[in-house]
Amino acid sequence: MKVTRKIIEIDETLCNGCGQCVPNCAEGALQIIDGKARMLAEKYCDGLGACLGECPVGALRIVERLAEDFDEAAVEELLKNRPPVAVGQLHSPPPGGCPSANLQMFGSQSPCQAANRPVATAPAGASALSHWPVQIRLVPPTAPFLKGCDLLVAADCTPLAYPDFHRDFLAGRMVLMGCPKFDDAPAYVQKFKEIFETAQPRSVTLLIMEVPCCGSMRNIVTEALKLSGLAIKVSEAVIGVRGEVVSRRDW
Repeated sequence: MKVTRKIIEIDETLCNGCGQCVPNCAEGALQIIDGKARMLAEKYCDGLGACLGECPVGALRIVERLAEDFDEAAVEELLKNRPPVAVGQLHSPPPGGCPSANLQMFGSQSPCQAANRPVATAPAGASALSHWPVQIRLVPPTAPFLKGCDLLVAADCTPLAYPDFHRDFLAGRMVLMGCPKFDDAPAYVQKFKEIFETAQPRSVTLLIMEVPCCGSMRNIVTEALKLSGLAIKVSEAVIGVRGEVVSRRDW
């Protein structure tokens, strides 16, 4: 039944998908879906606005309008069947979605600190991975860890071929991975264009294999940069099939 009541309204033009509002909605009404905060259903929102103060861009507000009545029993059922938001989890997937699509950052650094830290090296044997997911298709351009970062675009085979991938390339960078041969190249061009325009990384490191098909990743990044109209420094390293760095260049 619909009644006139107070309810949260989300301005998607302002929302940057940071996910800070999600854990502060005790009813579980909010989730990050396709890079934006969205209400799962009107019946889950009590309209009290506990999430408002957590939005850094003011994308949330309380309005009074005709809406489905708040259903406390439905909220209890929702929370009973939903795992709690973990510490460090920025985004929650839509119901039934793949858990690997959760946006997470590891460690105690804020997204701003992570984005502005200098590129470093990782201790031998230590993982330098600082966020999840890493597949190009799963990361939205609004992901907080991409903002102003040093971005590593790595072909899928490179971590297997190069033994010191974490130490020499991943440490201090945010990584996006994909296969230019088997994945959708035009979709990648559009995704990187949006990432460059939205996140404006301060540098891009391109890591590809020496095999001919891997060169398509270079074309993808080049075309996306051209379409974005931005001048971002790109450093390229090519890895041989036996694990050595066969060439390096900046462009």
